[in-house]
Amino acid sequence: MSGHEQNYVQEAFDANLLASEGSNLNSFEQDLEKYLGNQSHVGALSSGTSAIHLGLILLGVQAGDAVICQSMTFSASANPILYLGATPIFIDSESETWNLCPIALEEAITDSIAKGRKPKAIIAVHLYGVPYQIEAVRAVANQYGIPILEDSAEGLGSSYKGQRCGTFGDIGVLSFNGNKIITTSGGGAIVTKTKALKDKALFFATQSRDNAPHYQHSEIGYNYRMSNICAGIGRGQMEVLDTHVALRRTMHDFYVDLFAAIASVTVFTAPNEDYFANYWLSTIVVEPQLTKGIDRESMRLAFEAENIECRPLWKPMHLQPIFEKYPYYGKRVAETLFEKGLCLPSGSNLTDENRARIREVVLKLFQNN
Repeated sequence: MSGHEQNYVQEAFDANLLASEGSNLNSFEQDLEKYLGNQSHVGALSSGTSAIHLGLILLGVQAGDAVICQSMTFSASANPILYLGATPIFIDSESETWNLCPIALEEAITDSIAKGRKPKAIIAVHLYGVPYQIEAVRAVANQYGIPILEDSAEGLGSSYKGQRCGTFGDIGVLSFNGNKIITTSGGGAIVTKTKALKDKALFFATQSRDNAPHYQHSEIGYNYRMSNICAGIGRGQMEVLDTHVALRRTMHDFYVDLFAAIASVTVFTAPNEDYFANYWLSTIVVEPQLTKGIDRESMRLAFEAENIECRPLWKPMHLQPIFEKYPYYGKRVAETLFEKGLCLPSGSNLTDENRARIREVVLKLFQNN
């Protein structure tokens, strides 16, 4: 927390505006628009998932349509496809950014077109805060005239060639869930290129109430607007966003140094200087053939024995029970990353004492080996 969140929340109480209207909402959206730049228009919503859902609606996705989605991601990237009765088509990762593989993407598009169903949208994710291959993915999307829904739930504060993540897609998505770079306790935002599109999103988000003196509804609506209280928390969090990004990057640097002499462990790092990653989570890949059997799971259990939580990487969507029946294009990059990858403690509030405990576990495990 920045320490200022309560002041903004108190403003909401003082104005007796606690629900989905008020100065906090307007100011929080303006703060985000200024931060993102590129003439962005931001609508604050109840979650990143609701932003994906509305984004797909704005892109015209309907029941029976096909939507391409990165396989290695959190399920919230893909669930809204099923909300709409559409069909997800999952795409493998490439090894540099762990994100949407442009080669597999084009293969999926051409195959779908050959079968008579051109995909309606592409969901591209900035996994763990590392931007996807922006130019390569856009080139494929433009070639076939398919819009990109940019899932920047993990990417606020990241950028590519100086442009903020969240502004590369035809529509962008942000998340302010409790585990993200900044939080509104729960919440998200949709990022559009025009005010008209933002207004349409907020129309849907407030039950699609027509402009009439009575309650009239000509389109399906949703209760997706952020509350004025949550937006107040967001205003305070915006004051420490850059600090939080710096702290996450410091944790990444800590792991790079910690594993520098351990050839069997690779810390996931952005490919080059064009990519600025917030390193929302610091992650590693463990090669057990180089460690006499130490693998991702034995590392996780070693940390767990010291009451330090680590987790495997996202399990790819095409391996999930709910999604395994849907088409998948690519090889085994995402599967291999899941088998060998581990998410490490990455919080913005980790202390030197926490880092010392982490270092001790790692050195003990590999020295014994």
